[in-house]
Amino acid sequence: MNSIYDYTLNELKSQLKPSFRAKQVYNWIYKKYVTSYDDMKNIPNDLKENLKENYAINILKIVKKEKSSDGSIKYLFKLHDGHTVEAVLLLMKKKKIKEDGTVERSEKFTVCISTQVGCKVGCTFCLTAKGGFVRNLSVGEVVDQIVQIKRDNEIAENKSVNIVYMGMGEPLDNYNNFVHSVKVFSEEEGLSINRRRMTVSTSGISSKIEKLGNEDLGIQLAISLHAVDDGLRSELIPMNKAYNIKSIIDAVKKFPVDARKKVMFEYLVIKDKNDDIASAKKLLQLLDGIKAKVNLIYFNPYPGTSYQRPQSSDMVKFQEYLTSKGLLCTIRESKGLDISAACGQLKEKETNGSS
Repeated sequence: MNSIYDYTLNELKSQLKPSFRAKQVYNWIYKKYVTSYDDMKNIPNDLKENLKENYAINILKIVKKEKSSDGSIKYLFKLHDGHTVEAVLLLMKKKKIKEDGTVERSEKFTVCISTQVGCKVGCTFCLTAKGGFVRNLSVGEVVDQIVQIKRDNEIAENKSVNIVYMGMGEPLDNYNNFVHSVKVFSEEEGLSINRRRMTVSTSGISSKIEKLGNEDLGIQLAISLHAVDDGLRSELIPMNKAYNIKSIIDAVKKFPVDARKKVMFEYLVIKDKNDDIASAKKLLQLLDGIKAKVNLIYFNPYPGTSYQRPQSSDMVKFQEYLTSKGLLCTIRESKGLDISAACGQLKEKETNGSS
């Protein structure tokens, strides 16, 4: 059975008669976050029965969540076939209240969502890779992660969130469903999330980066680069043997970038692997000619890994070198260190029954 979250508004209009009912259904699921067709007060009973028979509404179940002291919440969702995927709500800015009690600034949220059960890429630093690839998520399974998290945190319908396709799986390896989910997320009558608020993070399937660029969806691009030479990158990301650094850089140079935005290059910093100034110099050369921003990420250790978290002083030196040469560079503030922060950690804990 398909999910009600699989469809853009026009697609749902083509299936429901009269077509104006689709807009009403959209309002109930994306503005009111209802979990039952019986709660849709202005929908006639015969249509409710049709919806129940043909469009699943409860497709994900929250089976575990961990809340960090910094406000981040890690979710483990169970799918209809018993498999699990993760998503995380990041509190980027807290609510600011004026002295008179009115709100000066509301919270800012980013949600990292998954696109696959497992992953084919096989990054050696990633816990998700341990379980191998199982299957792609459907459009509805991608979309419902946002719906469930907004509902669970009582985030108002008119409160937008930033979406990062950076959870479990490689989004561009589930290309069609990923692109379709972008279209569902941005429906004005639905979640109404501006595409400039969406970022796809890819390990670098260069042919798909080029394809995505040609679609010109208006979303942001983030590249999980992590290394400045093919030798180390192939160790960290075996897929690099098929899509090497040069092919990725060439594809990025063709990607349409909003005039106010830059292409993000994620650089996971691992102690004694890629944290030296020589690597910073090579990175500067690689990104020459690209409107780029570099995001340095501390490696989050997990049980069984041989990789280590870098020294803060080395991160700062790396950042300061790039910044001094005119390349925008930030160090990502680590969130959720007191919970299962790294992709796959909560799933791994649940699977192994550890607490």
